[in-house]
Amino acid sequence: MFEVGFGPSHNCEGTNRREFIRVGSLGLAGLTLPTLLQANAASAKKKEPVDNLSVIFMWMQGGPSHIDTFDPKPNAPSDIRGEFSVIPTNIPGVQISEHLPMMAKNLDKYSIIRSGYSYNGSHGVADAYMLTGWRFNPSTVYPTYGAVMSRELGYRNGMPPYVQLGNSIDQRFGGGLPGYAGSEHNPFIIQEDPSKADFSIDGVSLPNGLTSSRFGRRERMLQKLDNWQKKIETKGNDVGAMNSFYDKAFSMVTSPAAKRAFDLSQEPVKVRERYGMNKFGQSCLLARRLVESGVRFINVTMGGWDTHANNFKTLKDRNLPTIDQSWSALLEDLQTRGMLEKTMVIWLGDFGRTPKINSAAGRDHWAGSTVFCMGGGGMKVGSVIGKSDANAEQPVTPPIQIEDIAATLYTILGIPLDKHYVAPDGRPFRINLNGKVVNEILA
Repeated sequence: MFEVGFGPSHNCEGTNRREFIRVGSLGLAGLTLPTLLQANAASAKKKEPVDNLSVIFMWMQGGPSHIDTFDPKPNAPSDIRGEFSVIPTNIPGVQISEHLPMMAKNLDKYSIIRSGYSYNGSHGVADAYMLTGWRFNPSTVYPTYGAVMSRELGYRNGMPPYVQLGNSIDQRFGGGLPGYAGSEHNPFIIQEDPSKADFSIDGVSLPNGLTSSRFGRRERMLQKLDNWQKKIETKGNDVGAMNSFYDKAFSMVTSPAAKRAFDLSQEPVKVRERYGMNKFGQSCLLARRLVESGVRFINVTMGGWDTHANNFKTLKDRNLPTIDQSWSALLEDLQTRGMLEKTMVIWLGDFGRTPKINSAAGRDHWAGSTVFCMGGGGMKVGSVIGKSDANAEQPVTPPIQIEDIAATLYTILGIPLDKHYVAPDGRPFRINLNGKVVNEILA
């Protein structure tokens, strides 16, 4: 199913509110109009954004355990170390979890940041924060990375700039949404499981149950309501932006090129099996096909990482084998096709998990330490950046936060960090505030 979702979301915190009341305030990012004009004039003198790069962003909703994946502590006490052993990677001296053997053989295609830190330890807020590089503010929905790429770079080869695969993003506080970048930069959400035999984008589902046939009737009706629409738009309503989005959505799902991109039956059976015949694996394969077709930013989502109980069983039986097979296949496939240098692949989740194991054989939310993995797109690979302490509780090297990851992403894409957007209430915001480029990962 293709949709733009705004529904409720559930998590271990027991919340399912449809939205958070947003109250206008200037905030730290607010600027005077003269300052905004001056900043944008300065940005205009800088180089144009890079047009030939794409981003595959892997969002692990729930918060993966850093200590059981890419920052193991084999010498820590057993109630911290956990049940897993470590294995060497193809980079001398670097070890990761024993349940990531294929990723261990492919560390020459990505790098690990082990000094990650998140001030946040709450679901929903995490989706808003980690997917924008902006700390949560109830008065503002900040634009996600895909929306910024959509706005700055636009459509390529007639394909939508921003596609989300799966629905494992909590949107209550704006996670994964365009915010003040504008509704026309919403993600195209594909909820269906691409590993199923009947997967296609023909069965389009838009908000409020709108089908493709009803959408066609709606298009014709809107032509007769142009005058009314213009009156609404002059009052600051977002109808015009959403109509633009729907127009492009309809064009996409009726486009032969788009249908080819989503047709996984064109892939050899061996290739599909290498990625894994499951939702995440086929989503990774689909992400590669979407990059080839012109999509700029693909958010591949996977839930099930909120392991308060049975952490080791869940990771061993499901989560780690799944990402190990699919992610390594994606990196190898991109490299074989000569696409890795032009495709950034980023992996992260809500936050880390408690180093100390709880009474339910699980790990709870932990903001003190986490990991980020980044590769491709001309970034430095095969390295470990930063370090956490002996028990993986805190970074012992300068902490790297999501603001820094966002700054690095935008810098690689050639998007000036002092670029400003204006919110509907007239407030100007930089696309990145206080982020520091992670120079160690720049090739």
